[in-house]
Amino acid sequence: MKFKIKRETLLKPLQFVIGVVERRQTLPVLSNLLLQADTGRISLTATDLEVELVANFDLEVNDGGEITIPARKFLDICRALPEDSELNVGFQKERVQVRSGKSRFTLATLPAAEFPLVEDIKVQKEFSIPQRALKKLIERTHFAMAQQDVRYYLNGLLFEIKAGQLRTVATDGHRLAISEVDADISGDDHHQVIVPRKGIQELARLLEDSDDMALIQLGSNHIRIQLPELRFTSKLIDGKFPDYNKVLPKASNKFVNAERETLKQALVRTSILSNEKYRGVRLNLEEQRLSIQAHNPEQEEAEEELEIDYQGDPIEIGFNVNYILDALNGIPEDKVTISLSDSNSSCLIEPAESKDCRYVVMPMRL
Repeated sequence: MKFKIKRETLLKPLQFVIGVVERRQTLPVLSNLLLQADTGRISLTATDLEVELVANFDLEVNDGGEITIPARKFLDICRALPEDSELNVGFQKERVQVRSGKSRFTLATLPAAEFPLVEDIKVQKEFSIPQRALKKLIERTHFAMAQQDVRYYLNGLLFEIKAGQLRTVATDGHRLAISEVDADISGDDHHQVIVPRKGIQELARLLEDSDDMALIQLGSNHIRIQLPELRFTSKLIDGKFPDYNKVLPKASNKFVNAERETLKQALVRTSILSNEKYRGVRLNLEEQRLSIQAHNPEQEEAEEELEIDYQGDPIEIGFNVNYILDALNGIPEDKVTISLSDSNSSCLIEPAESKDCRYVVMPMRL
């Protein structure tokens, strides 16, 4: 295997795939990336057995072949070389040599046959969606995923696919996030798949805010997303996601309309003196007025008052302020509507105009 390549040409795909390479691996080969060189094409593959990333790019190759090389060392070498450097990469006697100018590096390798690849995922459903739309769906919901919950099906993001619509849903048992977008999806079939947290984090990093299309393919155990010059594959979580429709408040009779940014900044200021562990704030609603209060074990207190659009009975309710702020950050519009029923029931937060994202937050006792 021999090829010449500009530093910048190699650096970008390396940075794409490096995210799935764990620093501590049970299998030594998982610390490596698979380098495959063929006539006119180079492929770089990294995996942690749950998520696989493959980056491809065109390049004239003198001598093809495949080998695995230490991923982070290879990336660090490329980063450390001067801009516009040219690298000469060659394989000889179970070692990869990288030469650039007067610099020379010799890296240990492992056989390509040891590298675990995801074979054919047996595609059952496929459709395309603009990267921008998929990125927004993930950004508006991913923060509500659970972290290391024993209910393993909560440690991921639900993709719900039906005719004309793609929806993402996440919950950690204390809050729920839903977002949806119109999509060119045909057929009457209805699919639900849960993508694990690691896969969602990588996907959010890789997607661009562009109209370039992402091809989404669903298999029985995997989801695969094809991007320009990049292929993402993740195992699916084998479990049944809870029926989130049962959680959506349906008996709300108190409605607050507020400026999103004004409410957000008031909550941020009040939260400074909230309990660091529980992050609780108390909301007191009266006609046309909202009071936000927080206190902590040091007997410190904070209070903010806002003028809002509210006409109803007074209500006092407590929330984890982080959950409310996450919801407000996910809403794209300037005005929000908060729907409540009583101090023991969850609230619904959504944009005042569109209904393409919704957030449910459980109350807390203060």
